[in-house]
Amino acid sequence: MTEPKGSDASSDTLKSEIDRIDEMINSGPMKRIRQQARSTGDNVRPKNASSIILIKGEPGNEKIVMGKRNMALKFMPGALVFPGGRVDRGDGGIKAIDKLHPATQEKLLTHIRGTATERRAHALGVAAIRELAEETGLLIGGQSPVLPRHSDWQMFLEKGMAPSVGALRLLARAVTPPGVHRRFDTWFFAMRLANDHHVPDEGFVSSGELENLQWIRPQDAIQHDTREITRVILVELMNRLQNDPHLSATTPAPSYETRGDRFFRKLM
Repeated sequence: MTEPKGSDASSDTLKSEIDRIDEMINSGPMKRIRQQARSTGDNVRPKNASSIILIKGEPGNEKIVMGKRNMALKFMPGALVFPGGRVDRGDGGIKAIDKLHPATQEKLLTHIRGTATERRAHALGVAAIRELAEETGLLIGGQSPVLPRHSDWQMFLEKGMAPSVGALRLLARAVTPPGVHRRFDTWFFAMRLANDHHVPDEGFVSSGELENLQWIRPQDAIQHDTREITRVILVELMNRLQNDPHLSATTPAPSYETRGDRFFRKLM
């Protein structure tokens, strides 16, 4: 594991959370699942997904948007999570009012699975904005003469807005361990809430997929019912906000992936 940057306390916390995942990966049930997948060839390929950590507040006093997944959902029911989900086929074709920061785009193009194209990198950023809108009602974008006409973007269309991806910063990437039936290659983006973004009068508009939406401090969120990888990302976020509060696009971002029976961290 690459040694994380930050204070000794935050480094110890990150190591502790990574050790928890290593322990889970090396548990008897998880080993049997991977062995069965290898023997049958039933190894599910991870699907691209995007998640967004929207931040508000002054440096040192930040809060982020999180919600609890509906208990009826098959994947991580009841867990406190960031807004996010799978990249849709049409996300790459949605026109934004700006482009990904060149440094952010370069990280995506360098490390994305499969053929690396600007359209696929753009789709990752757009998917994060779309999922945030669908699950919270928060719209990250601006006024535009070219509006998204797809039904998934109705809220933007009604406000005369198109998505904005220029302020997205890559925080981390994590790939679900092999052997399980639902695997995701998730790209976690972070950005600060701006005055020109649309916030519903009631604060949030829930789709029902995420419930109990709230602005919460990262250090408080980690004490709730969060799953292992969410806890790792929360620690990475706290370290990033401490060392890089203005979210420089050139700051290296960690990538997490399971190799054999170990959970590895490398910087992108």
